[in-house]
Parts: sequence; C-alpha cells; structure tokens
Amino acid sequence: MTGHVPVMLQEVLATLRPQSGATYLDATFGGGGYAAAILAAAACTLWAIDRDPDAIARGAALAARHPGRLHLLQARFGDMVESLAAEGVTQLDGVVMDLGVSSFQLDEAERGFSFRADGPLDMRMGREGQTAADLVNTLPEDALATIIAEFGEERHARRVARAILRARAEAPIETTARLAEIVRRAVPRDPSGIDGATRSFQALRIAVNDELGEVERGIVAAMRLLAPGGRLVVVSFHSLEDRIVKRAMAEASGRQGGASRHDPAALLSRAAPDFALVTPKALRPGANETDANPRARSARLRAVERLSPPKQVPA
Repeated sequence: MTGHVPVMLQEVLATLRPQSGATYLDATFGGGGYAAAILAAAACTLWAIDRDPDAIARGAALAARHPGRLHLLQARFGDMVESLAAEGVTQLDGVVMDLGVSSFQLDEAERGFSFRADGPLDMRMGREGQTAADLVNTLPEDALATIIAEFGEERHARRVARAILRARAEAPIETTARLAEIVRRAVPRDPSGIDGATRSFQALRIAVNDELGEVERGIVAAMRLLAPGGRLVVVSFHSLEDRIVKRAMAEASGRQGGASRHDPAALLSRAAPDFALVTPKALRPGANETDANPRARSARLRAVERLSPPKQVPA
C-alpha cells in the first residue's frame, strides 16, 4: 500500500466500531488503508467497492492475507445496493466512505488527475465515459464556465473558460501540463499560495466522474443497507461533498427544520427518525496528522447510526 495514507484512520475506526462476526463495507477501497485496519480490528467480513480496476487489482494481495474475509467488487458506490444484492448481501453493520480522488490516482501521472506531473488529460476514476480532454476540447464557453464555477468554486471561471477556448483553437488540449499553464495564466495569483490550477482541475474531475451525483446516490444506498445499530461513516474533503453529506445526515436524523407551531401540520404526528447523528459536528484531523499528511487538512468526518424500527411520536 505504498504511497497511500488513510486519512483520520483512528477516528474512522473509533466511530465505525468494528465487531467480530459483523459485516462491513468499505465503499471506496482506494489504497486499502481503511480496509486493512478494519480487518485487523475485528474478526469481521468486509466487502470493498471501487470503480477503479487498478484499485481492485491492488487489493488482491490484501484479500489473500485475509482469505474468506475480504471480498472486492469493481463498481460505483452509488450502485452498492445492486452490486451487493448480486452477491447475496442485503444488510450491513457498517459502511465507511472516503470521498474524492485517491492518493494513487493523484500520484500516477498517466491517470491525468494532477497538474503537478505531466500526463494525458484523462481524470476518469474508471475506464468508461468522457475524459477531461473531451470536455475542455468540445464544451461551449458557457458550459465550461458553469462547471468550473460550480464544481471548482472558481471566481474567475469565465476567464478560465475563455482562455481554454482560445488555446484549443490553436491546438487540442491533451495534457495536464498544458491545461494547467492555460489556467494559471488566466487567474490572478492566490495569496494563500494555492496553485492557480487547483480549482479548475477539481471541477473537471468532479464533472468527468459525476462525483456529486455519486455521493448523493451512495449516501442514500448506504443508509438503506444499514442494519439497526449500523453506522455510516463518511470522510469528505471539500465543501461541495461535505454539504451533501451534512444535509443527508441531518434529514435522516430529523434535524431538518420542523413545522412552525402556528402551522396546522405541527399538530399531526410525525415519524421518529430512522437515524441518530453520531457526530453533531464534523470531526477534524489533529495537528499531528495534518503536519505529517497535508492532504488531510480539509478532511471532515460525519457519521449516523440506524436506530431500531421507528414508531410514530407526537409532534
């Protein structure tokens, strides 16, 4: 597992609470860091999903060390219900999800995720669908600007989109180095020191992989699979993901705003929530971890636990 450092590992284990005889899912296998720790923590069964065939191939060695306990599936985590049902699994005692791009994907230049090393402009977590090169070379200015503004939260999205269109008129944009240079020239220098290409690369990666749609589908699917007492633990790395996770968990635990006492609906009985928040506030990594692993700095951990079957309670 060289090159992969699982983020907030101790917090994930403490929140998931692996138990012997239980069945868990690592919905984002990646480098296998969480999976290895869960298997070491308890004599449990672990299913692991990743859409990246390279991640599944890397997991073979870990599966061999835990015969009959680790089962690997190549799939999108948004499809976990169907993927697990095909294997006869319909209920889980816990699910962990580590959102975003893995260290392996960032560090392999040929995958095209990073502007720090030149490679083909790909960014696909799997091997299907459009690449980032397809998007930057074919989308109209408005569509590009929208992606960069919404998914990258880039204030200068329109300038970036125009720069991309000017550059591709001269020659197709096919490498990460060329795109990064185009973007850097289009945006002012960030006083925080963040590379000018960061937000635009994040935006394209999210668009290529439909990451936010996957997060929404994955959270719903994971909650559906949890047995009473089962926990969903999610680590997210940017505000767009975290917002989706926070909202979904708040709604599932009944934390969304209730009806006004002046509203007749407030007199009706309401169903008790199916879940309880384990983390009323997101957990953050400690200073020692962020010093050792700068990629952990933006991490947020949130969790919910499925309650026993709900009963009607008075408003």
